[in-house]
Amino acid sequence: MAVSMLLAGCALGVSHSRALLPVEGFVPLASDPRIQVEPGFEAYGERVAQVLPQAMAQVEAAHYLPFVSPPQVYVCGTDACFKRYVMTPKLSAAVVPDNRLFLSPNLNGRESNRLPLLLTHELAHLHLGQRIGHYQSSLPVWFHEGWASLTANGGGAEYVTDAQTRAAIRAGRLVNLTLRDAPDKRHRAASSNLSVFEFYRQSMLLVGWLKAQDEARFRQLALALQNNTDFEIAFWDVYGQAPATKLAGFYDGVLGDNPLDNQPIQAAPAQP
Repeated sequence: MAVSMLLAGCALGVSHSRALLPVEGFVPLASDPRIQVEPGFEAYGERVAQVLPQAMAQVEAAHYLPFVSPPQVYVCGTDACFKRYVMTPKLSAAVVPDNRLFLSPNLNGRESNRLPLLLTHELAHLHLGQRIGHYQSSLPVWFHEGWASLTANGGGAEYVTDAQTRAAIRAGRLVNLTLRDAPDKRHRAASSNLSVFEFYRQSMLLVGWLKAQDEARFRQLALALQNNTDFEIAFWDVYGQAPATKLAGFYDGVLGDNPLDNQPIQAAPAQP
């Protein structure tokens, strides 16, 4: 797990970055001006350009809405570049408060295979941020990260398996769904006594279960959240009960090994 933490992909908390500083030293990629690259790392930028269209399509399908504006992706080929804009440089990708997406050199090296997954995960955060702001406290962290990981087919939660997640649940280590976030207090993995990747994976399974149970209702919830409706209000409007009450069905399925409630969760195809 210590190694996994070093390889963490998503911003594990809001990256209160230096991103409000002017972005300097990047040049537009000739083949795709949405991608800004650190000079000398155009080949890295081309790798991003190859996967960006599919990643954007996945996000728009999962969120049922197009991007408000074309995303700007900044490709850092050196650690110095990434550290200049992201205060948590051990990450491999981060969306910063003004909705700019930075990719670290890790995704051009030891973690190059994770590029499509982490790009999609962070684009999911950026897409939502364009509509309601970066890490809005009216949306709990578990749903925020679970939705992004589900959108990215597990991206950001790769270091824990579904089987390990279900074992943790059977051991009594559950995401605490009763906690309410506030602007000065976000409830992340530690609030549920879970590691970061356990938290992400379990959150992904929770969100995926909601979607698999009734995608029409999930779509209604997703659209309400993107209209900046408070999560608790939107959830009650759609499901007629509290999140912890509704999602007890998921946990009951895991604890009781009910095959109907304990099936693999996958992102269902959809159109924006």
